[in-house]
Amino acid sequence: MRLLNRLLAVLTALVIPLLAAAPVAWAVGVRDLPIPPASQHLIDTADLFSRSTSAELEHRLADLESDHVQARLLTVPRLDYGLELEALGQQELEAWSSAEPSDDSELLVLIDAQTNTAAVVASPDLLEQLPASLLHDTADSTMAVPLRLGMRYRQASLDALDRLSTVLHGGEDPGPPLQETAAPVVTNIPTREETANSNGFQWVIVLLAVGTIVPMLTWWVFSR
Repeated sequence: MRLLNRLLAVLTALVIPLLAAAPVAWAVGVRDLPIPPASQHLIDTADLFSRSTSAELEHRLADLESDHVQARLLTVPRLDYGLELEALGQQELEAWSSAEPSDDSELLVLIDAQTNTAAVVASPDLLEQLPASLLHDTADSTMAVPLRLGMRYRQASLDALDRLSTVLHGGEDPGPPLQETAAPVVTNIPTREETANSNGFQWVIVLLAVGTIVPMLTWWVFSR
């Protein structure tokens, strides 16, 4: 019994430090996110971006202030159970506008690192310039493609900002980027259609007939 207790004590002493040192992706809800200062446009709680990319995104988001739009990009490691990304965005906009009232419209781009999904939400006054259909398609098409092709968080964010900025400046919606397709694999194996259209079967019959008749004729000639 004493030996068992000692083993348990040793295992506990070894496991607890390892668990404490291991990174944990905590679920995130609106109560877990502090209200950022007006000067902060990127809230990367999932730690998806490098320092250079963070600076680039901060600059791109800050540029929208010239259009009287307070734009932010929020990343989360995972969501609370039952909470949808778009709902989190709406809750965040309400919390931020209540804490820091502003005359500027608000735009929020979100990325969930656990599911590699995105959402784009905006304050009601901005929906006249950026309709809800455009916001949904930006998240579901513009951002989903690079996220699905390999967690390209920087490209997904920049593509979304490019599309939304174009519409904000009065341009025509460019739509989602063209989806990348894999190059066709070159193979020497014929397709079913090529096999059906070929005369390979006839050649097999001819070769079998020749291989059978020629030895028989040779035997008949030399056996006489």
